[in-house]
Amino acid sequence: MIKFIISIIIILALIGGAIQFVSTAESWALVVNKEAAMSSIQNGAIIIYEFIKELIADADQIKGVDLTLDK
Repeated sequence: MIKFIISIIIILALIGGAIQFVSTAESWALVVNKEAAMSSIQNGAIIIYEFIKELIADADQIKGVDLTLDK
């Protein structure tokens, strides 16, 4: 479970542009912008929360539908 959460955090940071690949003639490096990483993780978490909240609200609406078939 912890690996899953860490993977999500890393993916959100990558999508948000917080991790950049910098290469020179002598070396390669991954540069992490901490402020952008925190911002993208927070924004991603809020988006995921809102999406799940909407799914739960839609599931409550389905309970009121009658799916019986008359023959």
